[in-house]
Amino acid sequence: MAGTSDKILNVAEKLVQSRGFNAFSYEDVSKAVGIRKASLHYHFATKADLGVALIGRYRENFLDALGGIEEATSDSRRRLQRYAELYGTVLRKKRMCMCGMLATDAATLPKAMRDSVTVFFDENAAWLARVLEDGRKRKEIDFDGAAQAMASFFVSSLEGAMLVAYGSGRYGTFDAAAERLLATVRPRKKARDGR
Repeated sequence: MAGTSDKILNVAEKLVQSRGFNAFSYEDVSKAVGIRKASLHYHFATKADLGVALIGRYRENFLDALGGIEEATSDSRRRLQRYAELYGTVLRKKRMCMCGMLATDAATLPKAMRDSVTVFFDENAAWLARVLEDGRKRKEIDFDGAAQAMASFFVSSLEGAMLVAYGSGRYGTFDAAAERLLATVRPRKKARDGR
């Protein structure tokens, strides 16, 4: 059974993903969890402390999901598809990527939170670059430019597609954008002489 800290984090994560960090208060969280605000402050002294803990847990869960993708398949193209599906799954819950939502509040976030959001995106881009480069080396896929640039394009495109779909309520636009994005990574064509 989840402890109080986990319950607080679960509620706060949902609020960030659906409203944004600046659009909820400790009172919103305490009411949803069923505790007094003083108890909430006991677990997370400040909203910034809560934010840092939220991002840390979200990053850890996302990295676990990436590890799960790697365990499930060695095919680079399938790994990229599964990565895009992570975003689509969150969107279908009528939520945004938490770090994407936090990025929209970046100008007002404490530095520790901004730094953690940056690390989240850096970790994602590094994982994608590794998948892309590995797929290119194994001659499974081909794409234009450097793996790192394509990885950044992937993260930016999925976050942007998610934001547009979330704002409009037309989730099919995300699927269309993700499909188009995945098409930029082509299956490697075999040479006519069999090489």
